[in-house]
This record gives sequence, structure tokens and C-alpha cells, in this order.
Amino acid sequence: MLDSTRDQAIRDAVAKLYDTYPFPPEPLLDEPPPGYNWRWNWLTAYHFCTGQLPDRQDIRILDAGCGSGVGTEYLVHLNPQAQVTGIDLSAGTLAVAKERCQRSGADRVEFHQLSLFDADQLPGEFDLINCVGVLHHTPDPIRGIQALAQKLAPGGLLHVFVYGELGRWEIKLMQEAIALLQGTRRGDYQDGVKLGRQLFATLPENNRLRQREEERWSMENHKDECFADMYVHPQEIDYNIHTVFGLIDASGLTFLGFSNPQIWNIDRLFQQNPDLMERFADLDDRQRYRLIELLDPSTITHYEFFLGCPPFPPPNWSNDTPQHNAIPTRSPCMDGWDSRCIFNCDYQILNLTEAEWQFLKLCDEQKGRSVQDCMAESGLALEGVRSLLAQQVLLLSPGGVG
Repeated sequence: MLDSTRDQAIRDAVAKLYDTYPFPPEPLLDEPPPGYNWRWNWLTAYHFCTGQLPDRQDIRILDAGCGSGVGTEYLVHLNPQAQVTGIDLSAGTLAVAKERCQRSGADRVEFHQLSLFDADQLPGEFDLINCVGVLHHTPDPIRGIQALAQKLAPGGLLHVFVYGELGRWEIKLMQEAIALLQGTRRGDYQDGVKLGRQLFATLPENNRLRQREEERWSMENHKDECFADMYVHPQEIDYNIHTVFGLIDASGLTFLGFSNPQIWNIDRLFQQNPDLMERFADLDDRQRYRLIELLDPSTITHYEFFLGCPPFPPPNWSNDTPQHNAIPTRSPCMDGWDSRCIFNCDYQILNLTEAEWQFLKLCDEQKGRSVQDCMAESGLALEGVRSLLAQQVLLLSPGGVG
């Protein structure tokens, strides 16, 4: 009884925060939002996790903790055959989400005022569940992720984003400092924002907390909604590799990989030092992840990863035994196509060679042709195909898109 009373108090406090400061505070548009996030696109997310394209696109998507509907809106527009459901605790934030989607024409969506723990009230299962920035704000993240796992369909994907303790160390200190100075006014979020801004403006310029805020967070925190979400949130649990894999293990789902893999590439730290690389190779995966966050703690501000509910199809491509009869498809998450200078899936500039550009053109113009045929006509070598795959501008499937 005490636990349920405490949990409800936390939920009420979180709902009050987001009623006061709907989040994220992105502007409402009368058109589809610009850009994309490949993690919200069923084709690119599925290919990232399995190495091939799904056999269907008429899927059900759940945005669990949808907030003001920024992600929900993208999920609708990036998945034109999907039916999308958004749930959130805050009535005020849901009102913004509904208006956002209505104005941009995202009409294949429904919203419900529910917590993660009440997801079982929704009918059926979901092929893709998006849970970004939510679990760490619940009183019981393990119960939350287990509730979502129960709603994931076989072959489905769950994308999760939770905070990392090492890269947010200064944030945690400032959160506690603001809470101490607020005293009995804690829970007055407007007062907390005002107090926090006073603190940053008053601390010496060489103060570590002020420096970290100015270097890393101030651009987004000029909006009170962002500042409040970061510094006066009533509930936050931060993770390290050990505890994040404890959360993953408790879900009962299969870990399919971090969705920001470049952060977990040891090459950027070891620079191919042969002795260090040899020692690194002796570690298991979790030890490798832990080593990276120990050596570069300020970079690990969060963990974003995919979990899945088996079964999954075997990959149709590997670097060692490529399947030349696989069907190539150009990724839908490229900005600037058909220029030779594009933004890739992570919005990094990518300058395509003539052969790479010709290969991708063939994918568009002559759908159903094999990798081998496109290689022969474009002049792109096998290494070039692998490079396009690694940069997620090329997707493969034994039989194309379903």
C-alpha cells in the first residue's frame, strides 16, 4: 500500500511538471515536420536490427510516454502504412500532442492518458514501441519495461532511451542544489526554473557546473521547458552499463544493439593501438561497453538501444559471405537526394563517389535488381557496397520491401 501511494505521488508530480511545461517544446507546424530520425522509421530500424527489410509495413506502433507528440508526429509521417498510438500521463501535454498531429496532417494516430504501467489496457500488440526519455522518470523502470515487453508482438522492436549517470554528473549535483534551496517550495516548478537560472548566472565563470551547462546544454536550455525537464524534474534514475543491462535483462527481450553505435566504437579512443586493441578483444561485450564509458564518461549522457521479441529472420548479408543476389533498396532516411552530397541517417554530411551515386540511382530506378547486377552496371566494388551498408544509406532484402 505504501509503495502504491508513493508511486501515485510520483506520477502526479511528473504529470504536474509536464502540465506546467509541456515537453518537448518544439513548434507546432501546419505541415509535416522537417528531417527525420531513422530510429522512428520501421524499415531502417528493422534493417539495423536484423540486416534485412521487414515483410510488411502495415504495422502498429506505440509511442510510450509521447509527451507533446514530437516523436509521435514523426512516427506517423515516416511510416505511411502504420497505425500509431500515443500514451502519456499529462493531460496538458497530450492536448499539445493532439493539436500538433492534427495541424501537420498526422491523422493515423490516437492518444490515451495512460502510464507505462497501464499499457495492458490497450488492445492487441505492437510491432514497434518507442519509449524515449520515459523509463528513467518512472518510480519503477523495471516494471515499466516489463509492461512494454508484454505489449511487443513477436518479431517486434522496442527502442529505449535512458539517462547515463557519468555524463550527467554535473546535472545531478545541480538538481540537488536547487532542491535544497527550494526547501518547502520544491514542486513549484516555475520557482525551481527561476532559482536554477539565478544559480548559473551567479556561480563563478570557472565553476564546473556552470561550465558544463554553457558548453553542453545551454543552447537547448534557453527554453524553460527544457531547463525544467533537466534540473527540476521530481523523478530521475540514471544508469551505467551494469544497471542498464540489468534493466535489459529484466525485460526478457533480446538486446539488438545500441542505436548510436559510433559512440561504442573503441577505434575513436584507441586509434588502432595494436596492444590495446588486442587486450580489448579479450573482453566480452559488456566489459567493452563498460571500458568505453569509463574512458570517455562525459560523452555517455544516455543509452539508446533496441530490444526485440523473437523470432527474427537470419541476416541476408555479412562482410564475410555477401549475398550478391540480395535486393538493394536506398534508405528512405537520406536528406538531399539525389545530390552527391547528402545527409546520412545521423545527419552527417556524406559525399558520395560517382560509383556510389550510380549504385543508389539504380536502386531507385530499377527496383528488384540484385546487388550483383547493380555493382556491375555502376562499377561499385564490394567494399563500396559494404560502406553504404555501414552508413545505413543502403538496405538489403532477399525479396525487396513487403
